Amino acid sequence: MKKKLLFVMPSLSSGGGEKSLINLLSRLDYELYSVDLLLLNKEGLFLGLVPEQVQLLSVSGTFDLFSLRLGMSVQQYLLRGELALAYYRIMFSLQNRSAKNVSIGEQLSWKYMSKSIQKLNTRYDAAIGFLEKTSIYYCVEKVDAVKKIGWVHTDYDKLGMDPSYDADYFERLDYIVTVSNECANTLERYFPEQTEKINVIHNIVSPAIIQSMANEKYDDVYNRVEDEIVILSIGRLTPEKGFELAVLACKELLNRGYKLQWNIIGEGEEKEKLMKLIQENRLEQHFKLLGPKHNPYIYLKQADIYVHTSKFEGKSIAIDEAKILHKPIVVTRFNTAKDQIQDGLDGLIVDMNPMSVAAGVERLIQDRELADSITKYLSEQKLGTEEEIKKLYRLLA
Repeated sequence: MKKKLLFVMPSLSSGGGEKSLINLLSRLDYELYSVDLLLLNKEGLFLGLVPEQVQLLSVSGTFDLFSLRLGMSVQQYLLRGELALAYYRIMFSLQNRSAKNVSIGEQLSWKYMSKSIQKLNTRYDAAIGFLEKTSIYYCVEKVDAVKKIGWVHTDYDKLGMDPSYDADYFERLDYIVTVSNECANTLERYFPEQTEKINVIHNIVSPAIIQSMANEKYDDVYNRVEDEIVILSIGRLTPEKGFELAVLACKELLNRGYKLQWNIIGEGEEKEKLMKLIQENRLEQHFKLLGPKHNPYIYLKQADIYVHTSKFEGKSIAIDEAKILHKPIVVTRFNTAKDQIQDGLDGLIVDMNPMSVAAGVERLIQDRELADSITKYLSEQKLGTEEEIKKLYRLLA
């Protein structure tokens, strides 16, 4: 008899955690597992990539009303005579506005949001909150399951969260999964009493799928001019991705006389801020925000250099994908950079400032022997992580 699994995610927008989930679902053995996926918001770039064997669920209760804009939400609850939920909706907004950062806002506002959500009626063999914060809280409080697993996709130390809030939820999980040894060490430091529960499962990436998708289009997606160097970065347009470093590094490289265009694939709340920075530095013809792409691998294959300017990471899927497509890579010296890049061997690690990023890119442009050696080294490596799925199977046994 198949085991029944539930995965919980806020949405399937274009982020590393979301892509990681799609990759995992694509590798699951559906002869062994029956899978439901509950999305708090049934939307996102990757929604169309959910395997057909997976049943999509919506949140039960009045969460659809709770998710409306504040005035409309409160009005609808009052019309229904649900005064308590109107109050909780107001408190949810006040809590988010007064919190010292977004992460703590999400933590503390859960107690108000959760009032609009009913428990699921189905009993599962395992419920998996596949992203830190709300997804885990939902699994702990709203799901009946034999096993409960919480997934932390980034460095807990950098999230700005309140560990004392998570301690109670982590206590009620059977396993805590994270994506790198460094991230596991951080969790053990914050939650030493949960050490035995912590497991590392690396993000699943499939070279065969990536190579196949990268070859879908052969004409120039960048419309490059002669001798122009194309640089690509991929990630959510959020503060932790450090894309302002990329903008300023681009300006520095142009000032040094290089002919180049720098592109970013992704979306997020920093878009307007980045567009303003691009305009202020008169880089409109050289630095482009391409938005989200269903198939970023076409763009990655045709780029000359991949640059990752994050301030912190758990384990970047985009870096792994750039390695699979054998790209010369520059990454900033975030805390887990050495988990993915061996400096000088399969990429370059540089200090976290625009001048250092520019210098790393310049080094790859000037030193073709170095760039070629990185490409050759990557082409000789076994870079797929499909076998990581077996670690999850062991937790589900």
